[in-house]
Amino acid sequence: MVKKNDIIDLTIEDLGVNGEGIGKVDGYTLFVKDGVIGDEVTVKVMKANKNFGFARLMEINKPSKDRVTPRCSVARQCGGCQIQCLSYEEQLKFKQNKVYNNLVRIGGQDDFVMKDIIGMEEPFNYRNKAQFPVGIDKEGNIVSGFYAGRTHSIIGIDSCDLGLKLDGRDINKEVMDIVKKFMTKYQIEPYNEVTHKGLVRHVLIRIGAKTKQIMVCIIINGRKLPNKDELVEKLCKLEGMHSVSLNINTNKSNVILGSKIINLYGPGYIEDYIGDVKFRISPLSFFQVNPVQTEKLYNKALEYADLSGNEIVWDLYCGIGSISLFLAKKAKKVLGVEIVPEAIEDARLNAKINKIDNSEFFVGAAEDVVTEYFSKHENEAECKPDVIVVDPPRKGCDEKLLSTIVKMNPKRVVYVSCDSATLARDVKWLSENGYKLKEATPCDMFGQTVHVETVCLLSRKEPN
Repeated sequence: MVKKNDIIDLTIEDLGVNGEGIGKVDGYTLFVKDGVIGDEVTVKVMKANKNFGFARLMEINKPSKDRVTPRCSVARQCGGCQIQCLSYEEQLKFKQNKVYNNLVRIGGQDDFVMKDIIGMEEPFNYRNKAQFPVGIDKEGNIVSGFYAGRTHSIIGIDSCDLGLKLDGRDINKEVMDIVKKFMTKYQIEPYNEVTHKGLVRHVLIRIGAKTKQIMVCIIINGRKLPNKDELVEKLCKLEGMHSVSLNINTNKSNVILGSKIINLYGPGYIEDYIGDVKFRISPLSFFQVNPVQTEKLYNKALEYADLSGNEIVWDLYCGIGSISLFLAKKAKKVLGVEIVPEAIEDARLNAKINKIDNSEFFVGAAEDVVTEYFSKHENEAECKPDVIVVDPPRKGCDEKLLSTIVKMNPKRVVYVSCDSATLARDVKWLSENGYKLKEATPCDMFGQTVHVETVCLLSRKEPN
């Protein structure tokens, strides 16, 4: 019987969906963070349930052939990179299998084409966005970094091997050095999540991969930042600084961003491209963090949409119009829906910037907007689209929305997903209501992590 604090030798035989190693002792399953298939390890049992438990990796007695030395010195402690100790080739296999198994086991699919995952040429230094929490270490010094796995304890580090670099410059480190020195000089306290005291909560940094524009947004628990002009002056000495702002977040929650922005310098946004489409990106905008892979993902979605120029397309959960504008260049008309009002403002502006006049955008929850629109305009062309594209959050699509999609009866549904489990659930529902999964392509947007994007093509089943 396995008990808490037992020290056990075992072999890692599989990986769980969150990248944890899986080993067995007399049929009892143990999940081991940082274990790699083939590792022979010594572990300490931290929690023992009836049929499975969780153990800490104590020693690697014989490493797997697929184990690599993490590039980052705090990869094990940090919660960001769950599988950096696994070779990139094996990371891709893990993600491919994760998507396929979910579509088969959860989605009940058995007759579809599973394409090879679209991997990254460089699985490091790809993120155009970083959000650094700020705190105080045991010595009383200002510290910033990332949260340890499953905690809100800050692992002190000002640089990240996933962060995008500009001409070899570590922008994140340059910015955080300035912010921390400023806070120390003026004794500005970081926010404390327990006491809800302190001022500076996070520092948001965005980088335009192609434009090389830099944005810094300081998230504060208050209405103003003392001596802010000096901070702006220091930041503006960095080559490429384009926008500096404050974000007001006085909520007693762990949600990073509040809704109010105070602009301190620049136009309040940066610009960047996906392919040849230009996007204006504000601090509150959702914009994919990996611009190189995003272009590959969107091109695959465009391929699945199979547009000739005469189609009407709906793009649901459209954000700032990133997929919509890709589609609009090939379609007759695109209608986008997004619940965040600021994102829709950006989408309309982005359409104007790119001189795209065949798009229309609506604010609201997709399940409400589309259902209401369909009830009022059922016989109009916009309610008989050729293609519907959905790119929902992790929770997937609301069943009310799926039901309306089926009523609108498009020839093709292109489903872009950041969670293959909810994707599989929704694919199952659609396959039971008139659609067939034809093809699925995973795309690795997040090297060194367990996360994977997937784009699927579903076609309307024609009556026999």
